[in-house]
Amino acid sequence: MPVLGYENGMVNSLRIWDAEAITNFSLEQFDKGDYQKALEQENLAKTLVEVLYPNDNHYAGKELRLKQQYFFISASLQRALDKFKSTHSDIHMLPEKVVFQLNDTHPTVAIPELMRLLLDEEGLNWDEAWDITSRCMAYTNHTIMSEALEKWPIDLFKSLLPRVYQIVEEINRRFVMQIRDRYPNNAAEKEKKMAILYDGQVRMAYMAIIAGFSVNGVAKLHTQILEHQELKDFYEMMPEKFNNKTNGITQRRFLAHANPLLTDWIIKKLGSDKFITDLPQLSGLKQYLNDDKSLEEFMEIKYQNKLRLVKYIKEHNGIDVDPNSIFDVQVKRLHEYKRQLLNILHVMYLYNKLKNDDNFDMYPRTFIFGAKAAAGYRRAKQTIKLINSVAFINNDKSINGKIKVVFIEDYKVSNAEIIFAAADVSEQISTASKEASGTGNMKFMLNGAPTLGTMDGANVEIVEEVGRDNAFIFGLSSDEVIAYENNGGYDPMTIFNSDTEIRTVLMQLVNGFYSPNNTEEFREIYDSLLKKQGNDRADVYFILKDFRSYAKAHEEVEKAYKDKKRWAKMALTQTANAGKFSSDRTIEEYVRDIWHLTKLRLDNAK
Repeated sequence: MPVLGYENGMVNSLRIWDAEAITNFSLEQFDKGDYQKALEQENLAKTLVEVLYPNDNHYAGKELRLKQQYFFISASLQRALDKFKSTHSDIHMLPEKVVFQLNDTHPTVAIPELMRLLLDEEGLNWDEAWDITSRCMAYTNHTIMSEALEKWPIDLFKSLLPRVYQIVEEINRRFVMQIRDRYPNNAAEKEKKMAILYDGQVRMAYMAIIAGFSVNGVAKLHTQILEHQELKDFYEMMPEKFNNKTNGITQRRFLAHANPLLTDWIIKKLGSDKFITDLPQLSGLKQYLNDDKSLEEFMEIKYQNKLRLVKYIKEHNGIDVDPNSIFDVQVKRLHEYKRQLLNILHVMYLYNKLKNDDNFDMYPRTFIFGAKAAAGYRRAKQTIKLINSVAFINNDKSINGKIKVVFIEDYKVSNAEIIFAAADVSEQISTASKEASGTGNMKFMLNGAPTLGTMDGANVEIVEEVGRDNAFIFGLSSDEVIAYENNGGYDPMTIFNSDTEIRTVLMQLVNGFYSPNNTEEFREIYDSLLKKQGNDRADVYFILKDFRSYAKAHEEVEKAYKDKKRWAKMALTQTANAGKFSSDRTIEEYVRDIWHLTKLRLDNAK
């Protein structure tokens, strides 16, 4: 499948793999009455490629997921070697021409698989194969969450990939010997923290660090946490491998394609479309930050994009929303650390204030959510259910449309483009220290939506670019979160018992207020906030701890939005300072620091 460059004469290819049965339909098995056996090979081939990322809460799901990973990785590696050998006779030159960038832990089985190909198919000895592999592999870590650093049960891995497992054992044996040589007085503790094989598991991220020549995080704060918290033992042993590459987004899609009105306006203001390939050119918009006419034009474009989203919501959700309301948007993967729950609990809090406090008023607000939950992630699905249950308040005429709740179904790039262009407020409210980077924050910024968020992931760098006065920051810092996690000292029951408004919101989770037919519908969410859950502390993501700070930040948003000129300046400041967050800059850094590619001149390419 061709992937075309933007006006540069270059075409890359995305290879799409399919699986075919080794033996097709078996008439002999069919005639014996074993109908499933007759189609076994065909069904296995279909299963491998038809549904990625199956639910892995059970053994069969884990097995299928590992089969899928190995299938796609082995196919890609074999193709890469065949392509290399078609133009080069010496396999030892592979690292001079090829780098495999392991994009998170999922493709890490590529390391022992490349070793297998070099040992068994190319006939190299161990030292030769390891030298090539360790100079070809580079690892990008995309998560701070330790449970997301992929681990496989040894029994499953060994039974499914016996030869590959033998190679993993040898990689591990040799690395453990290095640990014992390096740390003779502390070897056992270091092995526990660093060995690939430990406690019945294959720890894939550790293999990527050991085998790769580069290990990078995807935001400054993320990389610092990897180096000094999550992976500090590896950083102390091999600091030269670690580096940061802050994520970026493509302005071709998320500005030029998604927001043509704004794109045309920028071209007019800058007198050029060079920002489409050189995003820092947007800094030229700063000259218009005090120009009333330009600010009015900028906000009129925002309003037209809001009308486009209003139409989409009416067509897909059947909900009428006010384009003059504040479009407060949180769209991203559903995970507890991203705290969509904090957002909807705050909506419940505002609704209670409108209903019960005659002195309370608020600027009309449309709370827009978009998210998907992993197949086996029950609590994430319960949060989606809660959001949609709370949306019944859309029908309460007594609040005069002050709150609308919209859940965008089937969130994906095509509807995201409409959402980013229309957003007034970018909700980036993950628990500090948990978000690696985020890229939605950059897409909102590019389209002129100020950030309401924690100092987490790339939010930190966004605030560095726009200034603290042009963002709404709340909550615990990453250092404070880590201190609570390490030392304790936080009891959410204290907040529950002392804050009547928060207690009222939480009680609505279990008294049938939003689930009249099943008062236990949201019991698990309620319990997770107030009671220890297995090995997890109560309120593990500090939702109640940050609640009041979050509510205060929303008050600041409303205050700023009512001052139309101030808000327009804040919005334009976002777009004018978005230049750093282009994926062009990100990829340039990978090219320069990791891949060491020789650039082609565009005139030669054309």
